[in-house]
Amino acid sequence: MKRVRCPKCDNYITFDETQYQEGQSLVFQCPECGKQFGIRIGVSKLRNRQKDENPDENANEKGFGSIIVIENVFHYKQVIPLQLGDNVIGRYQKGNPVNTPFETVDPSVDLNHCTINVKYDKQGNICYTLSDNNSNTGTFVDNVELKPRERRRIENGTLFTIGATSIILRGTEEEEV
Repeated sequence: MKRVRCPKCDNYITFDETQYQEGQSLVFQCPECGKQFGIRIGVSKLRNRQKDENPDENANEKGFGSIIVIENVFHYKQVIPLQLGDNVIGRYQKGNPVNTPFETVDPSVDLNHCTINVKYDKQGNICYTLSDNNSNTGTFVDNVELKPRERRRIENGTLFTIGATSIILRGTEEEEV
């Protein structure tokens, strides 16, 4: 199954892409806002579908690790690659300027919830530092809430919670060996 997002209201429409041929044009009407829009099934779309089915294989393309977002209530998994520098994590909303958004319907996740800073230490190893961005519900590591302006060093496999959503840090492949 494939999902397309309405360009007007960001509502998702699901369809079975295996029922259509490469190069075929499809027209959708959003049930929420009534907007009509079209897409075209192409070679690149089919490759992207394979990437969506195997997100873990492609998450570390840049080599700075990734986060695995697991919503507790909805059991929806997302793998989001990290970049060098500050990775501001928050709920996806059209126009939200965070650089590491994830899709959620969890209302307890702020638009700008927390930040993972990725940098090299003096030995040349990648290190990760987590801080809360003054969120309404806090950021928890090992069931302990981060204090305001506290920066906590985290490593591969660390589980932290924002709202009702659990996130696992997955380090780089070199770090895991």
